[in-house]
Amino acid sequence: MIYFDNSATTQVNPEALDTYIKVTKDIWGNPSSLHKFGDRSHQLLEASRNQIAKLLGVNSTEIYFTASGSESDNWAIKGTALAKKAFGKHIITSSVEHAAVSHSIRMLENEGFDVTVLPVDSNGLVDPKDLANSIRSDTILVSIMGVNNEIGAIQPIVEISKILEKYPNITFHVDNVQALGKAIWSRVFTSRVDLMSLSAHKFHAPRGVGILYKKQGKMLVPLIDGGGQEGGLRSGTENLPAIAATAKAMRLYLANEKDYVARENQIKEKIINYLSHKPGIHIFSPINDNFVSSILCFALEGIRGETLVHTLEKYDIYISTTSACSSRSSLESSTLQAMRIDNNIAESAVRLSFDDTNTLEEAKQFIEIFDGIYQHFAKINHLN
Repeated sequence: MIYFDNSATTQVNPEALDTYIKVTKDIWGNPSSLHKFGDRSHQLLEASRNQIAKLLGVNSTEIYFTASGSESDNWAIKGTALAKKAFGKHIITSSVEHAAVSHSIRMLENEGFDVTVLPVDSNGLVDPKDLANSIRSDTILVSIMGVNNEIGAIQPIVEISKILEKYPNITFHVDNVQALGKAIWSRVFTSRVDLMSLSAHKFHAPRGVGILYKKQGKMLVPLIDGGGQEGGLRSGTENLPAIAATAKAMRLYLANEKDYVARENQIKEKIINYLSHKPGIHIFSPINDNFVSSILCFALEGIRGETLVHTLEKYDIYISTTSACSSRSSLESSTLQAMRIDNNIAESAVRLSFDDTNTLEEAKQFIEIFDGIYQHFAKINHLN
């Protein structure tokens, strides 16, 4: 089996899974309970929070646990809008955000908020000058992702941060779900970022845990009310086994980050070197400083993306069409549309995504199998 769909989800690290099982068996008290079983769980919860905060270089009081990256995005955007609506109702975002961001902002727009959607260039990147020109006296929130989940473009977060230094009252949110462990952290997380979202299952932790970084003192209204967990801002009993496993998975994932990224780059380079010589192939994730090494999006002209996904599946090779979170809706890539790629080509786009579990040998096997598929479809579509 060759699994090239790591941007959708990753296999749980065995050591993290061991932690999950051990905590489930041995530390099963509610962290909010006052008795010794609850206290033991509370101590582990805070130890996990402290470890994650240390790895991210922030204070532990700025880390909040949610159920997913999507919840973290929703909370950051809706919670900020509700908290600051008395000060303004203008929001700035980009045309290539994950659905958790774009749909949340669309909902706010329907509730009377005014939204500016920034365009992107042919590489899927926003122009910081466009953002600067869009800021108004009533702007309360800017939400720009760190790494695009479809093509792997790295947005100019540092440049945007410098612009927003002049506007300290504007909340700056960054969706970094695809950015952790890619050796680009200083480019996507700055001291100017107020809110930042992560998803545990993207770095070999179990599903069901999201992380929201909230800078100390920033305004945020809870979306989930109840028992007052997470500092009174996100109610619901914390998923302690998964949170403890997340802390371990993050530590292990970041320990050899540079080595993993170097291997991902070798895999991506080998496949691109093959694809770039083939008529009818369109590559949207080149190898340069504007793109992460872990994502390769391309299209085989004349073949719908889902057709290629299922054809490769017959050979035990697993990839996805653009974003796996929305691929079952049969919609073409919103990112490629925003880049003004022809709809027929956008519908043919697929995404390969690599991580530390993949090997160069797998890249060679992929090329060998894909070449036969390519020759078949190229003959049908007269690409040769």
